[in-house]
Amino acid sequence: MSDARGAGTVDGRGAGGGARVDARASGRAARGGRGSGWTLAIVSLALFMAVLDNLVVSVALPTIHRDLGASIQSLEWTVNAYVLAYAVLLLTGAALGDRFGRKRMFVVGLCVFTAASALAGLARSTDLLVAARAVQGAGAAILTPLTLTLLAQAFPAERRGMAIGVWSGVSGIAVAIGPLVGGAVVQGISWHWIFWLNVPIGLVLAPLAVSRLSESRGPYGSLDLRGLALALPGAFGVVFGLIRAQSLGWTSATVLCSLLAGALLLGAFVAWELRASEPMLPMSFFAKRSFAVTNVASLTMYFGMFGSIFFLSQYMQDVLGNTPLQAGLKLLVWTGATMLVAPLAGVFSERLGSRPFMFAGLALQAGALAWLASIISTHVAYSQLIVPFAMAGAGMALVFAPSANAVLASVRAEQAGQASGANNAIREIGGVLGVAVLASVFTGSGGYSSPHAFVAGVVPAVWVGVAVLAAGALVVLAVPFSSRAPAREASGAPEAHDAVETREAHEAVETREAHGAVAREDALQDAARGALGEAALALGGEAA
Repeated sequence: MSDARGAGTVDGRGAGGGARVDARASGRAARGGRGSGWTLAIVSLALFMAVLDNLVVSVALPTIHRDLGASIQSLEWTVNAYVLAYAVLLLTGAALGDRFGRKRMFVVGLCVFTAASALAGLARSTDLLVAARAVQGAGAAILTPLTLTLLAQAFPAERRGMAIGVWSGVSGIAVAIGPLVGGAVVQGISWHWIFWLNVPIGLVLAPLAVSRLSESRGPYGSLDLRGLALALPGAFGVVFGLIRAQSLGWTSATVLCSLLAGALLLGAFVAWELRASEPMLPMSFFAKRSFAVTNVASLTMYFGMFGSIFFLSQYMQDVLGNTPLQAGLKLLVWTGATMLVAPLAGVFSERLGSRPFMFAGLALQAGALAWLASIISTHVAYSQLIVPFAMAGAGMALVFAPSANAVLASVRAEQAGQASGANNAIREIGGVLGVAVLASVFTGSGGYSSPHAFVAGVVPAVWVGVAVLAAGALVVLAVPFSSRAPAREASGAPEAHDAVETREAHEAVETREAHGAVAREDALQDAARGALGEAALALGGEAA
């Protein structure tokens, strides 16, 4: 655990000094035109680009297979290379942002992702495409967690729910149009252009990020190198083992050794973080019920829902006979519900707390998948799928923004990067684990040999997803927590709790003083609100 000095430092300064530095930085940002509206627009578009890319690639895989003459194993690695780099480096990306500057590392991640997209667009061989996808994953791992951290820095707590709603809503738009864009580009132009789409977005966003975003850093002045050395190979071992289990089986020596080595290294990482003076991921986060339960909810949602989506999207095409574009259009009911509900969930969870929304979202998703599992057959009318699709989309939206709110409310502002990185890594591992486990259930009960075999495999796989989602909902229901006030839960001995409360009281006073100074500038506040409204409107603030 960190000492009092380490826990409150920003670039080596004490907690109070760090708060004053952040307040002065915020004031300079407002006076320089770097308003919260610009931050919302930039980070939301960056997240949109990353989410859109991953979805359009999945649609293009059959075309890439034919064009490059790739084997099935090579084709799998065009997806796996991205997932592996992304999941392994998420926590590291957040740590680098805390140490070297969140704005600086956000720009680095954006540039890496854009350059790798251009390289993928130029690829004329599977090997080059796989390498470019791995670099893309690394750039996204730096970029993605910092979008939430920068957003948290730009908005006060009372306005953060709306901002997170728009932020998650923009990613919902990417989810909604991803299959459509991918199908249209692949069928109308070439699969190479699904990667070129990112390049103009990145070229526009990079200079805007440099000129419009405000710099901030985490609570520590040094990088936890030992923690980094343990977390990287540990996460690699676990994620690699889960990915390879899909093709080699759970009893493979490669899979078992990879999972065991990864688990041992992650155990050593936890042991080191418990006694490190400036930890990469403070274990005290998990002693707070709001943070711990939110991560359980995120992991179970990604396990159950995204593991099921992996097969349901194939079911729409391979069994029901839809083209990629037709499947994308029919899935708009699902993704459209996510777009519409997410911003509302962000706003109301800020006022009412995240817990009821997270429970309702997980329960709604479990009910939707149970409905689908009970009606899936080789011949089912699309009209029968509309209601469960809408339920599933709304349920996902009820978890996305409220869980982000709960994570940010669990920690102090300068710890947002660490908390966001941890949450992103946990939910990504949940998604990889879900696909691996449900794939094992699928292959044990059915297969790809015929539509009947596919249905025989997908039904029990989806029921497993239902069980995991229901378990997550029960955890949220059974363990009470509050997400409307940051860092209020005791996490240790009474002395430690008193020290935390005292430090938070000092920070609260300094924050109020800083906010008061900014609030006196009425014209600047009005300008910031106007910029925010314009950004929300331009980015589809009504959708999500």
